[in-house]
Amino acid sequence: MKTFKTFLMLFVAATMMFACKNAPKEEKTPIGVQLYSVRGDMENDFYGTLKAVKDMGYDGVEFAGLFGNSPAQVKAWCDELELNPISAHVPLVDMIEDLDAVINAYKVIGCKYLVVPYVTEERRPGAEQFEETVQTIAKIGEKVHGAGLTLLYHNHDFEFKTLEDGTYGLDYLYETVPADYLQTELDLCWVKYAGVEPADYLRKYSGRAPVVHFKDYFFEGPKEGDPYALIGLEEDKEQPKSAFEFRPVGCGLQDVPSLLEAFKDAGSEWIIVEQDEPSMGLTPLQSIKKSICNLHHLMCPGECCKEGGKECCKDGEGECCKAKEGCCEKAE
Repeated sequence: MKTFKTFLMLFVAATMMFACKNAPKEEKTPIGVQLYSVRGDMENDFYGTLKAVKDMGYDGVEFAGLFGNSPAQVKAWCDELELNPISAHVPLVDMIEDLDAVINAYKVIGCKYLVVPYVTEERRPGAEQFEETVQTIAKIGEKVHGAGLTLLYHNHDFEFKTLEDGTYGLDYLYETVPADYLQTELDLCWVKYAGVEPADYLRKYSGRAPVVHFKDYFFEGPKEGDPYALIGLEEDKEQPKSAFEFRPVGCGLQDVPSLLEAFKDAGSEWIIVEQDEPSMGLTPLQSIKKSICNLHHLMCPGECCKEGGKECCKDGEGECCKAKEGCCEKAE
């Protein structure tokens, strides 16, 4: 009997060791960047900027214009650099004018998502064309879905205006347009700036938030002026001075660890770094590098290590993961 018990214990232990050794690794969360963050660099050197983004450790990109390059050329560059062409921000007016051309161009590149990036004042919640805009987005989403792509909507803070029944305009949009025709691209900076808890709001759209904008900012004092002047949307307006500024992820007011947990809970697929304007004395490229370094630091699944003189992060099996270079210490 004693021999049998010993055998049984050894068998159970061996089974557990085998199971642990062969357990699937937790997949690395892919990180992309919205290329609007480095639009000046993109205009001056499209390929060189894509290469710089790849060298920083980014897995994919979200486009904000092609700067005169053909879709075929952009696809070739992404293939060469092994950058995933995740999505593209396309002005709503461009989709309305020639949706077929938009779909065809970004299908050639290999994008999975098209994104409505912004709507003008007359199309916003409470404005005269809001309901018409919701229906327009629904029709566009249906056609995009039929072409094998998915339409996303990228929010700002103005979609959190409450309608007569107390519903946020953004929620009304997602309640009205079927999920097959419209998914979210929640910009967590603008969610928080609107006074809504971003982690909770992301969880609210679990299963409908494949791509999430991780964007940080600093702000103090009264909300005076229009932060959209900072991103070139309403520059012609005279703006009162404000303490608002965009920051690299992890350098502002966002509770990034809580956002990462919400990202997992929501079943989201892609983190997209975006910084509309540089700050802290950094260039746009330096800003997005600081963001990915900070994210890698926060997402490190194990101890830090060094391999070939480079700081890396140990994976679940104790091996250095070169893709996590720079994670050992948070960027200063």
